[in-house]
Amino acid sequence: MKIPNPLSKLESGSPMIDRKAKVERKTKETEIRILLDLDGKGESKINTSYPFLDHMLSLFCYHGFFDLEISAKGDTQIDYHHLVEDVGICLGEAVKNGLGEKKGIRRYGNCFVPMDEVLVQVALDVSGRPLLVFNFPSQAKSRVSDLELAKEFFQGFSSHSGITLHINLCYGNGVHHLMEAIFKAFALSLDEATSREHRRREVPSTKETLE
Repeated sequence: MKIPNPLSKLESGSPMIDRKAKVERKTKETEIRILLDLDGKGESKINTSYPFLDHMLSLFCYHGFFDLEISAKGDTQIDYHHLVEDVGICLGEAVKNGLGEKKGIRRYGNCFVPMDEVLVQVALDVSGRPLLVFNFPSQAKSRVSDLELAKEFFQGFSSHSGITLHINLCYGNGVHHLMEAIFKAFALSLDEATSREHRRREVPSTKETLE
């Protein structure tokens, strides 16, 4: 008697549960709407009213194979802080909602990305325990405001996704290249961590929960 393989449906390419999410956030400072598909093709339609952030998020989608639509506006006449932080918050919520019960995912992701003279590492754990470690070299301190904005984005993301996130800027001087390398490494690490592991169907924890 042939024993059926419980993974056969997954391996045969039958339809899986959609891992999509919609998040809307409106405050006195910002108004944001996000649509996310974790199993996309890398397509993006992004308008945050901050062109540099649009560019970084487009890179994130392309390299992580995430489909993402973002419409956002905020009190940028003051500065970009509220907008950047709240986009990070909404993206974190979208990832958390899209993952649902987190069954069958790889959970961990790690990637080094070189960008000319820059080297960045991003390691993350879809642990249910939000934590951000953001290390940057002393050479980059001349443009600390740009890196602080990035830090606020990832703090918002980590806090609302429940992801432990380590970002290490190993070395390099060009802040633009640093930022590109960060978002590319983040995309590749998140793609790895959220990918389905065909050998596992349960939550990837011996505690049987990721909370």
